[in-house]
Amino acid sequence: MPVRIREGIVKTDFLIAGGGISGLQAAYTAAQKGIKVVVAEKADTRRSGCGANGNDHFACYIPECHGDDFELVVRQMNQTIDGGPWQDPTMLRLWLSRTYEVVQLWESLGINMRPTGKWNFEGHSMPGNQKYHLKFDGHNQKPALTAAAKKNGAVIMNKTLLTDVLVNSEGRVIGAIGVDISEDEPEMVIFQAKAVLIAAGSATRLYPGITPAYMFNDSGCPANTGDGHAMAYRAGARLANLEMAGGHAGPRYFARGGKGTWIGLTSDINGQCITPYQDKPSRENGDIASDIWPGSYRDRMQAGTGPTYMNCTRTSDADLDYMLHDGFVSEGIDSITDNLEQNNIDLRKSMIEFGSYNIGLSTQGIDIDVHAMSSVPGLYAAGNVVGNVKGNLAGAAVMGMVAAESAAEYVKTVADEDVSDHPLIRERQELYSAIMDRNEGAYWKEAASTLQNIMNDYCGLNIRSEAMLTAGLTYLRQLKKSAYDQLYAENSHEFMRVLEVLDLMDVGEPMFLMALNRKETRPPHKRADYTYTNMLLNDKFQTIEKHGDQVTLDFRKRF
Repeated sequence: MPVRIREGIVKTDFLIAGGGISGLQAAYTAAQKGIKVVVAEKADTRRSGCGANGNDHFACYIPECHGDDFELVVRQMNQTIDGGPWQDPTMLRLWLSRTYEVVQLWESLGINMRPTGKWNFEGHSMPGNQKYHLKFDGHNQKPALTAAAKKNGAVIMNKTLLTDVLVNSEGRVIGAIGVDISEDEPEMVIFQAKAVLIAAGSATRLYPGITPAYMFNDSGCPANTGDGHAMAYRAGARLANLEMAGGHAGPRYFARGGKGTWIGLTSDINGQCITPYQDKPSRENGDIASDIWPGSYRDRMQAGTGPTYMNCTRTSDADLDYMLHDGFVSEGIDSITDNLEQNNIDLRKSMIEFGSYNIGLSTQGIDIDVHAMSSVPGLYAAGNVVGNVKGNLAGAAVMGMVAAESAAEYVKTVADEDVSDHPLIRERQELYSAIMDRNEGAYWKEAASTLQNIMNDYCGLNIRSEAMLTAGLTYLRQLKKSAYDQLYAENSHEFMRVLEVLDLMDVGEPMFLMALNRKETRPPHKRADYTYTNMLLNDKFQTIEKHGDQVTLDFRKRF
């Protein structure tokens, strides 16, 4: 029996895939601009994405605090976790210059940007530099942004995931395919839109986790599975820097991010600091060690000099209490506090081993311009799905705002185009029906775990080579064919998991191709057969795009 297609096409000006920080900010802004907005969210916008539980740092430039020398601010921000070489300098300047707008807006929406009563900046900055990471209380950021977007007139469709972007014969966006998974049986939903924003977040679960038997023990949002990357790639959008995947770090085996919220020192087993940046815990400075050396936990274990610990034994009682009962709550990681208390672990006496978590794509993805538009007309992107912008929470919020402003102007220049007979709709209905109609076959976890092992063994961070990458790519393509032929689902939830695995395969394939094409070593990409760093590529990003069966790889200059 074919998967049902809902009667009636959902028509809107601006369709947003994902109700995370960038998606909700875009919805709020676009609705305020007077255009029709629909947000399609896989889960529930009140608690979804990497900002689901909250955040406590917002990278920003506030002139009254940081002065009028914006060039100094840009240089110093570029030395933080929100800067670095994997971001176009123009994009850094863009999002940073508009952060104060978002800070003021969020405060007006009921998000506490000044818990101490004043602008307070802590952590994530080089010693001697100004501090730019506003310490705020974001525990309610998702409910607040959801309410604000709806109040402005945005329509939010929870339990509805977008699976494909629809483009016309000219390559312009005209809509999308979605699936409602709120009931036991999935139902396809067809959208007609002049512009689409992909704000679907990072790509997790592509590699084995820190506890492989528990796939959803992840420091990010385990429901962020590269859906946006895959949709964009299939639609012909240019992607950037996929081969430069990375990962977060935190308490080993207890996967929670937010390492910048800890007040301690990154130390060896003897309690000695592993870097020279500071010699005593500081609430104001945080611990910059892992920002500067993000692979330190993995590197030291591989070198035999680990383990590496977060050492809070010299942190003051007042700072410990602040960290455990204020900072962790704002960041949404207070389950760490619960675990410490349940197991009678006293941080004044015991160090906590930290480790690197599973590899994923976060700020490696869709290549966008200063209007947040991709290489496909009418297709925008913001947040962790983007490949040439960083900024974490702040970058996501600002670029969501920029995308909405740009889309509000763009939709005035194009006409609606009927999507009811688009060939991809029937193609997807046949695929989805086959998955749901099978009475036996392979369960999604079989394909997921196999994919993770292929990615880790042949395109991991330890070492890569042409032979390894070629073999791994062959295995991935074989797995993908088997998955399309054999995967089955008994209900909407399992069906969603199947689609996630298929999307992850569509993300893994260009990662292999880009790793093969980057014939050099440039951390975190390490080639056994090209051990040198090609200086001619120092100021360039690698890109990939696919049109039909034709894949194009290139290196472009940063702008």
